[in-house]
Amino acid sequence: MRLSRIPLAAVLLLLALVLQVSVLGRLQLPGATPDLLMLVVVGLALVYGPAAGCLVGFFGGLLTDLAPPSDHAIGRYALVLCVLGYAAGLLRPDGGRQRSALSALIVVAGAAVLSTLLYAMVGALVGDGAARHVGLVGLAFSALLYDVLLAPFVVPAVMVLARRFDYDPVAAESGDSSGSGLGTLARYRTTREVSAVPTYGKRAFGRKKRIPGLAKRP
Repeated sequence: MRLSRIPLAAVLLLLALVLQVSVLGRLQLPGATPDLLMLVVVGLALVYGPAAGCLVGFFGGLLTDLAPPSDHAIGRYALVLCVLGYAAGLLRPDGGRQRSALSALIVVAGAAVLSTLLYAMVGALVGDGAARHVGLVGLAFSALLYDVLLAPFVVPAVMVLARRFDYDPVAAESGDSSGSGLGTLARYRTTREVSAVPTYGKRAFGRKKRIPGLAKRP
């Protein structure tokens, strides 16, 4: 993950966490709670790719594990969002631009269901039996509904910000407007005339003239 991407990712994750805890967590909706942090991770992963999505998901989940009123083991949601960020990054389109809003909604729907199932599975592995007493199907359905309804307002905005502030110095140096870099060097080399024969035994501007009356040795 490039260093230029860290400030925007950090600001978006912190803002999503604050809204998640102070607003969405207090709505007392039936079933699951809308997962704003997961939507931010998915949006960034669809632009940055799997490796960066994995890192963003891990640190975003770790913030959730540490933020009050967290009542689960630290690292549990970090693992879930780490897997989701990597999986969403694998579905990154060329150039980080979605061709349709439907494809992004499908990714969000899959992430909503997968996050609920993974969270319950990890909880069962660490000995958290709360998932046994809660209807897992109802939680997955409510998470799917809430996240899909919230996604059109969050994911496109996150992707637009990620593309706008994504600065690639290598691509900038190789661009046409820079006048230098690998792109310009490649064009310069293709316009040069390359000699098809070695320069040994020749002058700079042609072959050496053979002296009349001398024959080649056998």
